[in-house]
Amino acid sequence: MKERRVLVVEDERTIAESVAARLRAEGFLVEIATDGPGAVERFRTGQPDLVVLDVMLPGFDGLEVCRRIQAVRPVPVLMLTARDDETDLLVGLAVGADDYLTKPFSMRELAARVHVLLRRMERAATPAPPAIRLGDIEIYEAERRVRRAGADVHLTPTEFDLLLHLASRPRTVLPRERLLADVWGWADGTGTRTVDSHIKALRRKLGADLIRTVHGVGYALEVPS
Repeated sequence: MKERRVLVVEDERTIAESVAARLRAEGFLVEIATDGPGAVERFRTGQPDLVVLDVMLPGFDGLEVCRRIQAVRPVPVLMLTARDDETDLLVGLAVGADDYLTKPFSMRELAARVHVLLRRMERAATPAPPAIRLGDIEIYEAERRVRRAGADVHLTPTEFDLLLHLASRPRTVLPRERLLADVWGWADGTGTRTVDSHIKALRRKLGADLIRTVHGVGYALEVPS
């Protein structure tokens, strides 16, 4: 199996070196960029399999970096942020981030998140059945493509995985904790806001009526009878 490449984008040298050291110990090939323009250039030349990306950067911020690299090639992005603000999280998801960690974080958790994101991408490469059709929504698992009413809808890798998981159990209420375990691979329920943020992104892209909230429990995909 080829070694996976990770690009770490962080302007605080101590944090960047610590993250890189932990990921190298996990068996990854790691490059570091310390500003927005440098991150985009290293992404183009290094062809990483995953990007660990700080929001606050010199040159231009991590949100702009995420926009630019996703326009070049879809890649999993783990965003690092010093602020636990829902608006920031939603903006990050909208430009293509798949997951986030709020500083301070443990290196063990960061490494676990990186492994989960890469495993999801590897599973996505497995041949899949034809399109799933639910009302006017078509989900092409093998191509990781979604259409609604005949128009393509751009989803991030995590948004696609979440939609596919809900679509495989239409009208079934899935608790947030189960979604975290099945889609994100998390063993505890501390990231339920991550689920809520991704659900909001799916509603924005596919329609507010697509996913029903069962307060205090979780979510269910609603499709025409």
